[in-house]
Amino acid sequence: MMAGTPSADIMPKDTTHLRETRVTVRLHPHAVARLAERGATEAEVVATVEQGERFAAKFARTGFRRNLPFGGVWRGRTYAMKQVEAYAVQEAGAWLVITVIVKYY
Repeated sequence: MMAGTPSADIMPKDTTHLRETRVTVRLHPHAVARLAERGATEAEVVATVEQGERFAAKFARTGFRRNLPFGGVWRGRTYAMKQVEAYAVQEAGAWLVITVIVKYY
């Protein structure tokens, strides 16, 4: 190694692939109305869009899916997990969540 050249172990490492990508997520009034009746929170929906699995959905929409630990009672039955699905469209550079579905396991 030449004098004045930093060694590879002290050079800064490229961590751009580790940065969390923040996206703007908005909820349509229909989605907000469904949160309580289906057992999801706004924070869970936003996390699902930001970090969940993405899949194609009907009507040119995009679905997002994420499994979350639940460990509680929903409508009289005990479940360990819940799966939040958010269906959204891109609008003005942000995701607009149209509706939310929650499944319990």
